[in-house]
Amino acid sequence: MTIGTRNLTDSFGRTITYLRLSITDRCNLRCFYCMPQADFNWMEPTEILRFEEIVQLIRVLASLGVKKVRFTGGEPLVRRDVVKLIRDVSSLPGVEETCLTTNGVLLSQMSKELFDAGLRHLNISLDTLRPERFQAITGRDHFRSVWRGIEEGLELGFSPVKINFVMMRGKNDDEIVDFARLTRKYPLDVRFIEFMPIGKHSKWGRNHFLSSDEALKRIAEELGSLSPVESEYGSGPAEMYVLSDGIGRIGFISPLSHRFCSRCNRLRITADGRLRLCLFSDLEVCVRDMFRQGVTDQELAEFFSDIILKKPARYLSHKKDVPTCDRQMSSIGG
Repeated sequence: MTIGTRNLTDSFGRTITYLRLSITDRCNLRCFYCMPQADFNWMEPTEILRFEEIVQLIRVLASLGVKKVRFTGGEPLVRRDVVKLIRDVSSLPGVEETCLTTNGVLLSQMSKELFDAGLRHLNISLDTLRPERFQAITGRDHFRSVWRGIEEGLELGFSPVKINFVMMRGKNDDEIVDFARLTRKYPLDVRFIEFMPIGKHSKWGRNHFLSSDEALKRIAEELGSLSPVESEYGSGPAEMYVLSDGIGRIGFISPLSHRFCSRCNRLRITADGRLRLCLFSDLEVCVRDMFRQGVTDQELAEFFSDIILKKPARYLSHKKDVPTCDRQMSSIGG
């Protein structure tokens, strides 16, 4: 594989090794903080990147040093033939990690196929352990299906299996300690994520924000001190800890209280094939149209080598210390 001639390094010396790719904006849940609850339409199928375009994209980026690929949505498991896509991408030279972020609703039905296709890393979005609250947050009664998928993922040997918990004061923050306690029983990475103001219909508010520092303090007061774990290079923004009697790990992702822009090593591609150089910026470049016009691998490599130099040093905020963007999380993919 010889396409790119050098790794992707931006003008601030950050080397890009991680791609987050949304493969659909469709979802089988209606989480109130992620999707508008009315007056929205799904993207047309012709707007979404085709599988052959995705494979070409990742093949080129892998030649430029991208080693980790994460498929997101919407809910990626609702897209037809997603298992084949994962198998094709997992076999590409240079791709060392193929990962999936899912809400887990379909996971128990598909986990064996996904494992056999080469997938090993699972992130499951789960914001409550209470079935009735799950329905209130997501609009659907699927908690038991999600939990069954988590258990089956562990039994099959997926590793790591991560739970992503978005902390919302007054909504689910009374379960922070319960989620941390899971790491005593299961070899899970439970990651507490600060609630972010994403999407023009976002339900974010300062009254719902809870910082990672406060969450860590609550856990330590209830379960004992947490010992920091050194993160692997390029593993992501989470600050990791373990309880003294834990078999899993506890992580904190703090985009608002502790910016990690200086360590950002990722690119994001939206479901309709638009490149975002920063999660909190609505400045996008349409890559999809390049495929539809017959772009070659070499041309694509040159495009990414040039465009990466426009990646900003940090996100900009139009409000004091609070970044915003208009596009919904359901199409950005996180």
